[in-house]
Amino acid sequence: MTDTVKKTSSGYAKAILKEAFSQFSARLGLFWIGVIALLAVFAPFIASSHPYLMRTDAGISSPLLQYLSPADVIIVVLFITIVVLTFLKKHLGFNVLALLSVLIISSVLSFLLVTPPQLIVYEQYREMERNGKIEWVINAPIPYSAKDYLRDYGETGMQTPLSQTERTHWFGTEQSGADVLSRMIHASRIALGIGFIATGIAMLIGVILGGLMGYFSGIVDMFGMRLVEIFEAIPTLFLLLTFVAFFGSSLYLMMVIIGITTWPGYARFVRAEFLKLRKMDYVQSAISCGLPLRSVLFRHMLPNGIAPVLVAASFGVASAILFEAILSFLGLGLVDNPSWGQMLNQAVQSASFYWWMAFFPGGAIFLTVFAYNLMGEAMRDAIDPYLKKNQ
Repeated sequence: MTDTVKKTSSGYAKAILKEAFSQFSARLGLFWIGVIALLAVFAPFIASSHPYLMRTDAGISSPLLQYLSPADVIIVVLFITIVVLTFLKKHLGFNVLALLSVLIISSVLSFLLVTPPQLIVYEQYREMERNGKIEWVINAPIPYSAKDYLRDYGETGMQTPLSQTERTHWFGTEQSGADVLSRMIHASRIALGIGFIATGIAMLIGVILGGLMGYFSGIVDMFGMRLVEIFEAIPTLFLLLTFVAFFGSSLYLMMVIIGITTWPGYARFVRAEFLKLRKMDYVQSAISCGLPLRSVLFRHMLPNGIAPVLVAASFGVASAILFEAILSFLGLGLVDNPSWGQMLNQAVQSASFYWWMAFFPGGAIFLTVFAYNLMGEAMRDAIDPYLKKNQ
């Protein structure tokens, strides 16, 4: 009976995802998100002023590896782990446990073993090359880091794409002289990071509280719904503006605020599904077998009620990206790290209009949010019984 319950529990969500991504629009959206994810994971290897390899009088060295941060290593290790787990096709519980284990181990080892130099001088490699101190060098495809302001070239500032003959900037430069394409690639980490983590926090809170409300109903449901209504009344954007004004801009602060103010939508979906599922035969059988509450709720009921939550999560990630872009555009976002909204703000900072600072970052925001909306619409169509009936 247990094997049958497992198959039934995991089959519905998989069937919904398979049907949703059979649509061309959903596959197109997934392709774009995949491209952005690859750029985010391998950003230090794609756009960096530090060469892959170079040979000097001291021998062959790899400055890029020397300057990798612990976060860079952790992100790459997690990406490889996710790819391996995808091909292994293990149970969801095994995948989550394996991912958490790898995260903890890689974090501890990275912060203990990975110690990049504190002082970073991006210009040193170009100066060494000009002075003939480098015999040969292998650079990254985009040989400019996000914070390389090209001070060795003098006052650079805003420059249109491909306007320079001595160096190539495919997307031009921003007001401090940094390469726009490099900053956009590194900014994809901010966009995807705040989207996934903020939505993950909201889903975690919403699934737990929504599951408890739907399973127990009664007084638990009543108090839970009052809590949902209170948090739904909180305007997320104005709360973000208030906290940023008092405590300064922090990526982690944005993630937490977006997460704790957007969970009610997920709780409503899970509650509605659990109210329907708690009377199903397989749930009653699991209760009769004496399974613990967490197993009944999250191992047997949740997989059959997760499809609407996945739809909401797709739109939630898009909303989180927009929140961060809005704050950065208003000048209240991140200061040290590049973001798409921050670069979009530079397009209209003076009397002149810098079209490349509006077109490229604005296009990235639009396409990313549009891609998530395409996937959300496809999943919503897949779980809509009325649409299937009409078709």
